[in-house]
Parts: sequence; C-alpha cells; structure tokens
Amino acid sequence: MKRFIKLSLWISLLSVIFSQSTQPFPPMNLVSIPTAGTMPKGAFTLEMLLQNNGGLLPKLAVGLTPNFTIGMSYGVQNFIGNDKPIVNREYPEMQIKYRVYDETIAFPAIVIGLDSQGKGSYNIDGVVNDTLINIERYDQKAWGVYAVASKNWNLLGNLGIHIGFSKNSRENKDGDDDINFFCGIDKELNRSFSLLLEYDSALNDNKDMYELNGISIGKGYGYLNAGVRWTIAPNLLIEINFNDISKNTDAKFANREVKIMYSETF
Repeated sequence: MKRFIKLSLWISLLSVIFSQSTQPFPPMNLVSIPTAGTMPKGAFTLEMLLQNNGGLLPKLAVGLTPNFTIGMSYGVQNFIGNDKPIVNREYPEMQIKYRVYDETIAFPAIVIGLDSQGKGSYNIDGVVNDTLINIERYDQKAWGVYAVASKNWNLLGNLGIHIGFSKNSRENKDGDDDINFFCGIDKELNRSFSLLLEYDSALNDNKDMYELNGISIGKGYGYLNAGVRWTIAPNLLIEINFNDISKNTDAKFANREVKIMYSETF
C-alpha cells in the first residue's frame, strides 16, 4: 500500500512538471533583452525578479492595444536580509513597447520601445583608477530607446530569434554613449519548458573598468546570459536565470536569479 501511495505521488508530481501548459502570449523579454512580443489588449502581467543580495525588482506591464504595451518597475536592494532596504530610484522606471510591423511568413515582427530599468543596484558613485567619481548608473545600464526584430519557426517546438540595438542617453557620465547591440534565442523543449540564451554586447559600457559595490565591471566581453522558463499554468511562469556567463565582471560565479511572472486579463 505504501509503495502504491509513493508511486501515485511521483506520478502526480511528474504530471505537474511535464503538464502541457501553454504560454498565453509571446515572451516580452528573454533573460533580460527585449523581444518584439507585446501584451494582448486588456491583459496585464506582474513580474517579480529575485536578485542577488536580497534584491527585488517588481514589474507591471499592461496591453493597451494588441501592439502597444506600457509598464513600470521599482527596484529595492537588501529587501531580504538584515541590512537596511535601499530603493534604486525615488520614482518608478518606465517601459514602453510599440509593434510597428507584425510578423509574417517572410518577415520578422519589429518593435520600437523605451526601457529605463537597468540591472542590479543604482549607483551614485563609482571607483575608476582608484578615484571616486559621480557616475549615476545601474550596475548594468538600461536599454534606453531600442528597436528589435523577432522571427519564429516551428522546429520541433517554437524557435525564436531576436536581434536588436539600443541607445541609452541617460547613464552616460562615464563618457561611453555608443549604440549597443543585443541578440538572443528561445527554444521550446515542450509546451512547459523553454531554453533562453542571449548576448548583450555592452558596447556602451566597455570604455573603462568601474568598481561598483566591490565588483569590477566592463571588461569588454559583453554579457552572455542563459535561462530556463517553466510554464506551470497558462498564466504562471517561473524562470531560473544565469547572468554573465562570459565573466564581463570579476565576480567569481555567474549571477543567479529567479523570475516569477503572473498574467491575467481584465
């Protein structure tokens, strides 16, 4: 009887893990890079990113039309732990996406957007060449204004390829205001699991080596990130992400993050 109960529990667990849940809309982002995906009209998504050092980054995105999505985010560092919580900025960061061209068999979807949310902490000061300077930037700069093209194919499950460029005109006190390039792919393993791989060239952040929060950044390698996305239910997704596999910073290990996404209509 005990063996039967254990077997039943394992079967139930596996049926949940490999259940054929389908993501309700194309991905808005991969690990961090934007895609040409937008929210359906009348839908919203709540996202919570669990970062290192007890940081939280909640985001809200709302589909105003099938092609137009707006959102906001508000990051807090040291939220979990015994240190004093620190907000990134006094006001929320903004995200805007407008799809100017829908995907066809021959051509990709194209989106233009704005995203002022960087990654990690927001730093007023940084150290370069042993000198403390005013820098006013995130650990990884925000995308700023961007354009991205996305194309999908059915290849034993969906395969998406995303290519884009961006221009950050705000976080440039380091004198590095180059146009940035990014790309990525997402591949469905089944209806529940997808693999994510992306590369942020960080061309606007390779002029000098900066020390931010005790970590030196900007080696010029760019950021190679990977993740696994699990669609638990049609409106609930969980990601486990590994950032900076390319070691663009001198951190000893890749930065691990967990992302939880919940979507609904109104």
